[in-house]
Formats: sequence, C-alpha cells, structure tokens
Amino acid sequence: MSGCPHVPDLPRPEPVPLGDTCPECLAAGTHPVQLRLCLSCGHVGCCDSSPGRHATGHFERTGHPVMRSFEPGEKWRWCFVDGSIV
Repeated sequence: MSGCPHVPDLPRPEPVPLGDTCPECLAAGTHPVQLRLCLSCGHVGCCDSSPGRHATGHFERTGHPVMRSFEPGEKWRWCFVDGSIV
C-alpha cells in the first residue's frame, strides 16, 4: 500500500453505488468480469479483463483517481493516477 495523495480528497463516507452492475456492459449486452466502484462518484464499471474496460474508461473521461473492488469480500483500492494499490 502506498501513501497516495488522492485518498485524503475522497468523499467520506464513500459514495453510494449508482447501480449494482456496469451500465455500459448492460447496455452493450456483455458480461462484466469484475466490478469496480469509483470512490469519487459511485459509478460502477467493469475491470480491464472485461471487453469494455469501463472502469478505466470512466477514469479516462472523468479523471476520478481512485476506485475499489465492488466484488463481495474484497476491500482493496486502486489509484489510476499513481498506478498502485492504496
């Protein structure tokens, strides 16, 4: 884990998820491999192992830096800017 400078700027408590699956995958009729939650706005997107890579696409569009796994039992977070677990 690193001392990511983006973590202190995250909203507390974390945002409410905007859905229970990746809306882009749902619209495209594809199946998300793993889900990620944007810790800036609550967007739920699929991981880079999914065809659409929608969590990364969300970061590229918005600049929201930190997401966490949205999978049951997983609590790890990732900073796209720093490229590390935080």
